[in-house]
Amino acid sequence: MAGVDSGLLSPVWAGTDVVDLVSDEAWVAGMVEVEVALARAQADLGVIPREAADAIAGAVPDIDVVDLAVKSRGGANPIVAFVTAFTARVPPSAAEYVHRGSTSQDILDSAAMLLVSRALTVVTRDLHRVATALANLADAHRGSVMAGRTLTQHAVPVTFGLKAAGWLSLTLDAVDRVRAVVLPAQLGGAAGTLASYVEYSGDPDHGPALITAFARHLGLVEPTVPWHALRTPYADIAAAASVVTGALGKLALDVQGMSRTEVGEVVEPSAEGRGVSSAMPQKRNPVLATLITAAARQVPVYATVLAQSMIAEDERAPGAWHAEWQPLREILRLVGGAAATAAELAEGLEVFPERLRANLALTGGTIVSERLNVALAPLLGKVEAKKLLTRLSREPDFSAALRAAPELAAVDVDALLDPAGYLGANDALIDRALARFRRT
Repeated sequence: MAGVDSGLLSPVWAGTDVVDLVSDEAWVAGMVEVEVALARAQADLGVIPREAADAIAGAVPDIDVVDLAVKSRGGANPIVAFVTAFTARVPPSAAEYVHRGSTSQDILDSAAMLLVSRALTVVTRDLHRVATALANLADAHRGSVMAGRTLTQHAVPVTFGLKAAGWLSLTLDAVDRVRAVVLPAQLGGAAGTLASYVEYSGDPDHGPALITAFARHLGLVEPTVPWHALRTPYADIAAAASVVTGALGKLALDVQGMSRTEVGEVVEPSAEGRGVSSAMPQKRNPVLATLITAAARQVPVYATVLAQSMIAEDERAPGAWHAEWQPLREILRLVGGAAATAAELAEGLEVFPERLRANLALTGGTIVSERLNVALAPLLGKVEAKKLLTRLSREPDFSAALRAAPELAAVDVDALLDPAGYLGANDALIDRALARFRRT
C-alpha cells in the first residue's frame, strides 16, 4: 500500500497552497485537461465530431493514482496507462477520439506547464505579500541606525530600513524572473513533425492551426516548434525558482543572524508551538527562517537536473525527459512553500531599534572610522590619518582617545562620531527601492 507524501520531511511546504496544485491527483487532472483541450481543438478544426469532444470533456476521471503509478512502470511514463484508464471512462461513441494522433510527451509536458502556471501564480501572490511587508519595513525604519556588517564584522553604519530595502529589491528581482518564465503548450506527435495529427485531418496545413487552437484552449503560450528535446521551458522554470529561493534565503539568513541571543535585533512572529525545542524550554528558534533557508539550499540542486536535461538525444530523449518530473515537482513545492513562509515571516517580523543602537555602540565609535579617515585626510594626509586612527582604535576607549589626541584639537570629534551623520544616500536609496515596488 502506498503511503502519503504529506511533507513530513519537508515542512516548508507542508500544508501550504502549493501542495494540492502539484499532487499526483493534480497531475492526473492536468492530463485530463490536456486530453480535453486536444479534443476541443480538433473539434474546432473539424477533425473529430463536436459531440465526441463534449463527451470526452464530460467523462468522470475517477482514476486510482496508486494503481496508475504502478502501471506507469510498463511505459516508463504515466501517460500510456493513463490513456487506457481515461478512455475506459469515455462513452464508447467517443472513445476512439481520445488521444487522437497524440504522443505521451505532448500530454505530460502540457500538463506540467498547466501545473507550473498555477503554482507560479501562487508564488507570485506570496512574493507580493513579502514585497509589501518589506516596503513597509523599509519606510518605517529608514532612520533606525544599525551596524552594517561585512565579513561578519562591524563595518559602517546603515539603517534597518536600507537592509529591508535590499531584501525588497531581491524580492522584486524574483517577481521579475517568475513573470518572465514562458510556459508553452507541447504538441508534436511522435517525433515533432505533427505527422499523425496531419494524417488524421487530411489537411497538409493542419499542424500549425492545431497548435494554435490547442494552446488557446489550455491558456498556454503557443510554441514556435514542438520542444520534445528542446528543454528551455524547464530550464527557465528551474532558473527562476533558484532566484526566488535565493532571494528569500538571503532574507532568512539575515533574520537568523539578527535573531541570535547575543544580537537580538529582530524576532520572528510568534505562534502557538512555533520555535520550541524538544529539549530546551527557553528556546524560541527562528524556524520560519530555517524553513526558508532549507528550501533555498535544495532548489538549486533540483534545478541542476532540469538544466542538464537540456542535453537531450535526438527527437525524444530516453531518460532526460523522465528525470525532470520529480525534481520539477520538488522545485514547485519548495519555492511555493518558501514564498508562503517568507510572507508570514516578513509580515510579522519584529524589529528592536534599541538593540540596533546598543549593538551599534559595541565598538565604541570605531564603526565611523572610515568617516573619520575621510574627514581627517585634508588635515593630516590620508596615510597619516589612517595610521593615527588605527593606533587609537586599539585604545580601551576610542572616543576618549580621539578627544585627547593633540592632532585633533581643532576637530569636532563628537559630531564625527555620530553614526546617524554617516549614512550616505540612505534615504535616496530606500526611495528608489520603494519607487520600484510601486511600479511593480
